[in-house]
Amino acid sequence: MKEYATFAGGCFWCMVAPFDQLPGISSIRSGYAKDEQITSEAKQESEYVEAVQIVWDPSHIMFEELLNLYWQQIDPTDSGGQFSDRGPAYRAIIFYHNEKQKEAAFDSKKKLAQSGRFKHPIVTPILPFSFFYEAEEQQQDYYRKNTFHYKLYKEGSGRTDFLAQHWPKDRSYLKKVLTPMQYFVTQENGTEPPFTNLYWNNKKQGIYVDLLTGEALFKTSDQLPSHTGWPVFKRPILYGNIKKVPMQHETALKSKEGNNYLGLLLTEENSEYYQVNSAALRFIPTEKLKKEGYEDFLILF
Repeated sequence: MKEYATFAGGCFWCMVAPFDQLPGISSIRSGYAKDEQITSEAKQESEYVEAVQIVWDPSHIMFEELLNLYWQQIDPTDSGGQFSDRGPAYRAIIFYHNEKQKEAAFDSKKKLAQSGRFKHPIVTPILPFSFFYEAEEQQQDYYRKNTFHYKLYKEGSGRTDFLAQHWPKDRSYLKKVLTPMQYFVTQENGTEPPFTNLYWNNKKQGIYVDLLTGEALFKTSDQLPSHTGWPVFKRPILYGNIKKVPMQHETALKSKEGNNYLGLLLTEENSEYYQVNSAALRFIPTEKLKKEGYEDFLILF
């Protein structure tokens, strides 16, 4: 048994990844859904919004769960687009496929409005589904195929900061997916033992990304010989991906998007160095950069 759900939430690149890991999801396709609110006199391109169509098994997940996740991906108070993408094609809309979905969507919208989470009214329309056509194949699963571009776009559009502000993440689930050391370092500002960690003396060429979010952080050509027993770098790949957080006697380093603890900023003779825990990183060798969506970084080697 399968059912369909169609959601518009601005750029469809950003509406695939959140649903992709849910149980019971058969497929998620990016494309364009017709908005029947647009009059026939309007330009044809304004009749469609970027959307995703999800095929799922209702014996594994309920439509209400999809709705809850949908609200956490958009700004439901914005009727003119989503984040930096403006205009009719980027409006957020819930398209219902049957009366049961319609009832659930209106009930979910009412509960969100009553929650007080947003200061402004919830304006996302709930409309009957009529037509959906898929986008080009290069647009499908964009977050997987072009990981670096996707993360730059999502952050640059303002979506990442907005969602972090309005939907703080419950990180307790990370205890099930991380090793005790990885959780201790990234979530509890811990420090792993020196010299026995994975990358302190790495000689392979490649880049290091945030263990949880995949943000590009450091490259091996900037890695220095370590006398402390932890990976040390001259600079990050992108300064904007690293947050410097003042603490009582030192400056902590955290990833911009994930807010995961990385290590410490060291100062020596007017120079700064980035000392990072291996447990906070994932290493991608140069020969796998293209496959994992980091092809743009090949120019660094």
